[in-house]
Amino acid sequence: MAEEQAGAGGARPQRKVREGRVVSDAMQSTVVVAVVERVRHPRYGKTVQRTTKLYADDQLQARVGDRVRVTETRPLSKLKRWRVTEVLERAR
Repeated sequence: MAEEQAGAGGARPQRKVREGRVVSDAMQSTVVVAVVERVRHPRYGKTVQRTTKLYADDQLQARVGDRVRVTETRPLSKLKRWRVTEVLERAR
């Protein structure tokens, strides 16, 4: 069963990648990234925005307002499951 989940040849599954804006950098080496996704409402069909806050490990010194790319990683703490891989755009 473990072999089936790992994929063919024991290859690691692709990690999730998200883009969002940094909404908080008050913690040491951690930033909070707000990821906005647009989804269609299942019943009414209207497009709605859904915001998810992700706690991400930050070695790139991202600041509030920066647009960043985060990648899924192993659990780093109670809430941190993501890592900042690059800063796409600095805040003005």
